[in-house]
Amino acid sequence: MTGPPVNLVPSQYRNVSVADVPVALDEESLRAHLLGRPVYRRTRYLVARSGTAAAVVEVSKESELPLFSPVTAMSVIARPDETAFVEAAETDTAVPTQMGRVAARQAPGARCVIVRGRYGHVSFILDPAPIRVRVVEVVPPWPPKLADQLNRVLDLAEDLPPVELVPYLVDLDELAATRPAQHYLFPCRAGQPAQDQPRAATEVSYLDEIPERAPWTLVGCARSRSIHDWFYGGDVPMVDMCPRKLAESDVPPTAMPVITKCCLLEDRVSSEAGLVVVPWGASMAQIREGLRLALTAPVTAAAPGPAGAAPGPGGAAPGPAGVAANPVPR
Repeated sequence: MTGPPVNLVPSQYRNVSVADVPVALDEESLRAHLLGRPVYRRTRYLVARSGTAAAVVEVSKESELPLFSPVTAMSVIARPDETAFVEAAETDTAVPTQMGRVAARQAPGARCVIVRGRYGHVSFILDPAPIRVRVVEVVPPWPPKLADQLNRVLDLAEDLPPVELVPYLVDLDELAATRPAQHYLFPCRAGQPAQDQPRAATEVSYLDEIPERAPWTLVGCARSRSIHDWFYGGDVPMVDMCPRKLAESDVPPTAMPVITKCCLLEDRVSSEAGLVVVPWGASMAQIREGLRLALTAPVTAAAPGPAGAAPGPGGAAPGPAGVAANPVPR
């Protein structure tokens, strides 16, 4: 091993074996017990249990060709006093983000969290420090579409490190209220608030329905303005709701990468200076591409806190009028 294995999650179920051992879980006792013993050829890590205590051991084998091969070297990578064993039946233990969530929720103080998850598979996450990614999004609709899509990708991403999304949500009604008007024109009904949150404006119309021209204020973006010009022409007062512009100018700066969306991007994903932008109607493949770019974005990473720690300064700070920084419920 060459350095601290932060966010270490074994890449395959079969890399982890579980065994009750008749010895103490210190390194000397485990070495005496394990050296020379045969293990399955794909085993790299052993969860050694003694009563309710557990330790995690990394093993080397004589060969990976026969079905079983004797252990030639071992190292305890997590002692019993820094390890927690939890049950999480709905967690896929091969998905790092799912493992990071369980560690934060069920054992936030543990350096190593062993999880018995879906299908009865047992694996672990060592030194959990999920990579925080800010998601700049406008709401409604609920749930916030981009954050929801990112979560759906992360729920299946076996090849990505643990990620913690930090949504920065811009409420369209509050944003519109920064320019008071008696009549607002929104892009479409997808931007309607929930039924228990009626709009306070006297009148609301929707651009995609091409209503009869009225003295309204457009709440939209550059593409909305182009559509308005196409059908109506003339000047129109406007509140810009473009998530990309909000991410570039109105959102407090942060050391974490930022991902947002823009309707002027139709068939590609862009990345520049830590800001990743996907198309407004991005496919799941484009969402995944954007997430990969965000995780490799050249930003200065903030120091990781313990699993489950609350966002620090710049992560979920209050923003300008109409902006909230509320985590998306899971």
